[in-house]
Formats: sequence, C-alpha cells, structure tokens
Amino acid sequence: MTDSAVARFVREAIVEPDHIARARQNAIELGAAPVSPAVGSQIAAVAAASGARTMIEIGTGAGVSGLWLLHGAPEAVLTTIDKEPEHLAAARQAFQHARIAPSHVRYITGRADSVLPRMNEAAYDIVLIDADPEHAIDYVAHGLRLARPSGTVLVPRVM
Repeated sequence: MTDSAVARFVREAIVEPDHIARARQNAIELGAAPVSPAVGSQIAAVAAASGARTMIEIGTGAGVSGLWLLHGAPEAVLTTIDKEPEHLAAARQAFQHARIAPSHVRYITGRADSVLPRMNEAAYDIVLIDADPEHAIDYVAHGLRLARPSGTVLVPRVM
C-alpha cells in the first residue's frame, strides 16, 4: 500500500459525528485550527481505552478536540482552557448542541502560562496540549505535572 493509499483509507474510514463536523466548521470560520478527524478519532480511542474520568485540554479550538475526548469518555469531566473568549463561547455552544451535560465541562478563560501553574498536580487522566506551538514544550512540562501517575499527555501537533 502506498502512502497515498493509506492516507485515502484513513480519510474514508473515519466517520466524524455530525456534531463534531459542525464544530469543525465553526472552528474554521473562527480561524481556529481544529484537529483532523483522524487525530480526533485517535484522541477518542485513547480516552476510551484509558477509562479517563478527568481530562484537561490546553487550547479549546472551538470544541472539536474536547468533543472527541468526550466521545471516547462520555462520563468524564473536561476542563478546557483558552485565551480567546470567542473560542470558548463556540465550544460551549458545540457542547450544548452535542447534549453534553454542563457538569461535564469546565471553561477557563486565560493564558495557559498563567492558568496552568494554579491547576492541581496529578489530577488528570488525560492532558491534551493543542495551543501555542512555540510554547508547547512549556505546556508539556505542566502536562506531566498535571497528569496522574498512570495518565497520558497528548500533543497532537508535534513538529
């Protein structure tokens, strides 16, 4: 199988739920760069396989990655951090449209470098880092501190 055949298979095999596709379109219109459906399905698989109960994402991206996390772990509680209030507002709308219970999502507006030091250590099963690529290594250091000993730190945009 060639690389193009593999890429085509992945694109065709991933079925993105309608509510996530809608959130993706909103994210693109806002100028946010949402994770791809292929990456999103992997995020959901990790959330499901880990039995995640608490998750945090750095960079809301209008809700796409958070919806994938909750798709994999629907009973978990997600904390989402973004410095852009309009991205958080779009995410809130996407979560409402997906009928995610308000008690399953916490929204924090602020810069990650200011918010993360105040977050509880070893409190999260999954830490997803999808913000400010130039500060990603700093966020990974925080992510390692925030993750439980058996937790997972995901960085979907590694260059």
